[in-house]
Amino acid sequence: MFPSPSLPLLLLACTLAFSASYPNSIFGSKTETVNTSQFHKFFQNHNHTKLKLVHIDQVSSSTKLLNHSHRFLARMQRDIKRVAALTDLLSPVKSYEVENLGTDLVSGYNLGFEEYLVRVGVGSPPTYQYLAIDTGSDVIWVQCQPCNRCYKQAHPIFNPATSASYTVVLCGSPACDALLVGDRLCHAGKCGYEVNYADGSYTKWTLMLETLTFGQTRILNMAIGCGHNNQGSFNVIAGLLGLGGGRMSFVNQIPETGGAFSYCLARGDRLKSLGWLRFGLGPGEAFPVGVAWAPLLHNPRAPNFYYVGLSGLGVGGVRVPISEDIFRLTESGDGGVIIDTGTAVTRLPTLAYEALRDAFAAKSSGVPRAPSVSIFDTCFHLYGDEVQFPPISFYFSGGPVLTIASYGFLLPVDVP
Repeated sequence: MFPSPSLPLLLLACTLAFSASYPNSIFGSKTETVNTSQFHKFFQNHNHTKLKLVHIDQVSSSTKLLNHSHRFLARMQRDIKRVAALTDLLSPVKSYEVENLGTDLVSGYNLGFEEYLVRVGVGSPPTYQYLAIDTGSDVIWVQCQPCNRCYKQAHPIFNPATSASYTVVLCGSPACDALLVGDRLCHAGKCGYEVNYADGSYTKWTLMLETLTFGQTRILNMAIGCGHNNQGSFNVIAGLLGLGGGRMSFVNQIPETGGAFSYCLARGDRLKSLGWLRFGLGPGEAFPVGVAWAPLLHNPRAPNFYYVGLSGLGVGGVRVPISEDIFRLTESGDGGVIIDTGTAVTRLPTLAYEALRDAFAAKSSGVPRAPSVSIFDTCFHLYGDEVQFPPISFYFSGGPVLTIASYGFLLPVDVP
């Protein structure tokens, strides 16, 4: 039997290395040279020193290795993992170009999930998972085996024991220190994490360094949560790809992106609709006609969130009479409007919502009304006839206007 072609490897019986690379942050590594004079002095003073060399199978406590077949399979598994690790180690330091870093973005609607997903490979070899993108949080995480408490996801749960690139993050390391103090846990020298979301969902356990794969692009040593205890409204997804403004965010773990990313959301009501997610300051994909550009605002009280200056709302091309102060982000960090891909439904202050709702209902008075459904109080009966609803507009500070057609804010609901 012969191994499949891979990275050429030269196996040496005796090797003495005088230099090594040590990670000094979650964003990169440096090479340090070991002082070789210590080794020369040792061998000058111990010309005849010998150490007994034994095979690992001779010191294993496993009774299975007494069986030739089990011993052979165990050796092959160790060898496969070692070759995969060496392939990762000897690959170019940066195995991607930022301008090519990105992936398709799909709606989770048809999986019973109201958010937007990317397909990411985790580990070496990669286990492919669907992760929800979340601009409202920083930590990247996936469910991990063995599960202490996990929810049911659509694809097999990631097993770190099968990954050659899996590394546990230690307490006191730069990667562990990058976690917010309230999210950081330490046990027996290992760095743990715990993230609690506003809806009561949570994930916790061990922080790891792993390889992520987007298409043909591999990114090494990403700090990721390995969640053995996860509960909440995640449904079928394997975890989250945190894109917030904090240090643990995917975009901030890769300095070459300049902290920039762009995305175009897929339509949730179309099975084959694809959007995209791109990283870096390059031109990326072409933006659709009618795109509105609005600057992001920084809130020192909540630096991990992306704020946008919203000044007003409109229905059918007519601005709703509400004060801009309703949406204003104050100097003390109160108020304001955030962009959050992890929230499915846009929320507005009560005064703004009621003014928008009443204006929309007035311009849709010819359509029969239906009872409320869940949190939605403006519903209509549609009996197959084509109905024209007025568009809704968002007015941003500085002049940009984003107008959304009815398919962007009306949801079909089957009512008994």
